[in-house]
Amino acid sequence: MHSLIVVAHPDPRSLTHAVAQHIAQAITASGSEHSTELADLAAEGFDPRFTLADQALFLKQAAPPADVAAEQERIDRAQALVIVCPIYWWSFPALLKGWIDRVFAQGWAYEETSDAKVVKKLRRLRVHLVGIGGANEGTYMRHGYASAMRTQIDHGIFDYCGAEVRSSCLLLPADADSAEAHLDTAHRIGASIFAPRPVNMERQTCA
Repeated sequence: MHSLIVVAHPDPRSLTHAVAQHIAQAITASGSEHSTELADLAAEGFDPRFTLADQALFLKQAAPPADVAAEQERIDRAQALVIVCPIYWWSFPALLKGWIDRVFAQGWAYEETSDAKVVKKLRRLRVHLVGIGGANEGTYMRHGYASAMRTQIDHGIFDYCGAEVRSSCLLLPADADSAEAHLDTAHRIGASIFAPRPVNMERQTCA
């Protein structure tokens, strides 16, 4: 079983990258048949800008641009997609949102039919979302940010394409040892990716 771990953070020394590495290590340690690929969008220079070429793809007037096709092929090789990112303004960073905008394209992720129905084309894909936030749990709960993110991301993006969100976690600061605790949580997340009976969790804080 293969997983693609997508990271959107410019600093390879960041907690975001450390969390991604711990998840990857736990996946490979959970079974010799399990493998991972890390997609470091910043280091790889992925262009998140939606261009006329992307518009032509959306309108079914052209084939995918080469960089989009390459990303789709990476996802096609995986049974699990793990997204690890910092929370910027209560959502994805622009780099990651642009990756979604361009890669999860019509014809590959979903298909709008002539009778206004949507064909969900990623039903085989299992998604795990890990967000690293700077605000505490009380702030997310008080303002409804966690539920808003669940609606926008878990449902609005992945359910629209038929991909099942198996786990969706927010790693938030609780005390001075939060970073170390987050790495322990990352290991548990990785170990559960290909578990026989994974837990289907709504977006929540993970301790």
